[in-house]
Amino acid sequence: MSAVQAPYVPAPGSSAGQSVRRLIVYTLLFALVVITATGVQTLLSLILDAKIVLIGENTSIIAQGLAFTLIGGPLAAVLWWFLWRRLVEPAERGALAWGVYIAAMSIVALVSTVTGFLGFLATLIEGDWNGSGLATGVIWAAVWMWHRWMWRHPMKGPMRLFAVPAVLGAAFGLVLGAGNAINLLNGIFSAATREITATPTIGGPWWAGTLQALIWTIGGTAVWVWHWYREGARSSATGLANVALILLGILLASLATLGGMGVMLYVVLRLLFDNTDPLRELMSPVGVALAVAAVGTVVWTYHRSVAISRSPSTRQASILATSGVALIGAASGLGVVVNSALGILATPLAGEGLRPLLLGGLSALLVGGVAWTLTWRPHSPADAAAPAAGRRIYLIAIFGVSAVVALITLLVIGFQLFQAVLDGGSGLIEQIRAPLGLLTATALVAGYHFGVWQHDRSDAATSAPAPRRRTIGEVILVTGADPAPLVAAIESVTGASVTVWRAASVAPEALPGVEEGIPGVRAQGPLPVPPPIEDLPVAPAAYAPTTAVGVAPAATPTPDAEHLAQALDKITGRRVLVLVGPGSRLDVIPLAD
Repeated sequence: MSAVQAPYVPAPGSSAGQSVRRLIVYTLLFALVVITATGVQTLLSLILDAKIVLIGENTSIIAQGLAFTLIGGPLAAVLWWFLWRRLVEPAERGALAWGVYIAAMSIVALVSTVTGFLGFLATLIEGDWNGSGLATGVIWAAVWMWHRWMWRHPMKGPMRLFAVPAVLGAAFGLVLGAGNAINLLNGIFSAATREITATPTIGGPWWAGTLQALIWTIGGTAVWVWHWYREGARSSATGLANVALILLGILLASLATLGGMGVMLYVVLRLLFDNTDPLRELMSPVGVALAVAAVGTVVWTYHRSVAISRSPSTRQASILATSGVALIGAASGLGVVVNSALGILATPLAGEGLRPLLLGGLSALLVGGVAWTLTWRPHSPADAAAPAAGRRIYLIAIFGVSAVVALITLLVIGFQLFQAVLDGGSGLIEQIRAPLGLLTATALVAGYHFGVWQHDRSDAATSAPAPRRRTIGEVILVTGADPAPLVAAIESVTGASVTVWRAASVAPEALPGVEEGIPGVRAQGPLPVPPPIEDLPVAPAAYAPTTAVGVAPAATPTPDAEHLAQALDKITGRRVLVLVGPGSRLDVIPLAD
């Protein structure tokens, strides 16, 4: 279960000098903790690792460990105690430097702990004793637990960047677990492929590396599960959490999935249409491609479900990231297909050598095109709940990058064309086929996305609400009732800015709209209830003609927003005085300039 953190409210009294002081002391504390941990780790390694001989030049190792431990340790303890006592102050606990220190030291300690322990266990499979790795894991595990205790402290834990350690820990565990899962499956699939193709095994037994990869996979998965569920990274909706979700769980995972599938399809096409090479060479990329595709599919599918359950902007970002990866693959495949097809047409006798290139382009085009179609859904309307800005930025970026690449490629084609003409025109197609394929792909991508952008712009223009008419410049509202609904009615009918004057006969607490604040409304001090219009001691020229004065029906005890909107419907002018109350009274008075 993740701890619930109170929202951060900046404490008064912060200054630039305080910020610089915190930056210096927390940087110093970080360095001292690292120095102390390194020194203790060195001394413990000398005890646990029997391979280290403590004579001759190796005595410098003992000197370094003692210096780091006996000098850095007391200094770190004193500085930490000084800072820990001050964390009872809201300004210190809410400081950005405190949150950065906890996040940075937590991830450093976590990485050192995991790599130390897993490296120690992995070497045991080979029959070796890695005392240094064990010492690293033990010492940095203590540092990690110490900083986790400070991170979760209910009274002194950081109020800013609170979710960063959990998000970074989950990201590290995901990368470590998924990367070694690929190595694990690659070892299994490659061994099976070698058995099928009767390929001899070179080196040690294949299962040794596979078991080591299994240990690293279990360790990385455990780290991810702990931070994702136990520490609350899954429920975090911060910007960093969403970026990590999209970058690692969607973008890189979809890239791995589509890349692995493309290689698998390429191998199948080679076996069907170009099997002149030995079988073991054709099947050599199968193991790693299948492993990458399998792990990428699992990671991508899970994080896609998480992204769908989050905000519309996160859901849209996951779709755009996948669409971008698929689009790059399809466009690259199209360019390669055009390139190889032109080469085959230009030199039919050398076409056999270009067939693998053609099949590779077809594989990328098919996999990327199918994935792009299923993700982008070109014939379906855009998600109305998603923000239009994200889709618009994506379209502009794709169109802009494609247009720039197409322009550069066009210049390259023009240069090679003129050079070929000046040299006699020999080998023109062979020189321009590669840039021509790239130009074809980028031109199609740029043209399509520019058309979609133009279509979205026209839809947005036709569906946008009509601009609110501004018939009155400013309205002075005098009322003893809640001004919020009256202000909304005035703004919707006239588009004017509203100044609220409160009647003195009504207590301020009876007007929640004024006390809580109304956006765009200036609340003035209490005024006496105005006398009837006919008793106002002003010159007749101060008012517009009396035919412009609207009076609400007397059937309602207190005029509501609907009656006020009806009274203002046909009133125009720079400034208008509106008197609401007492009772059913409603006076609308256009003021002279």
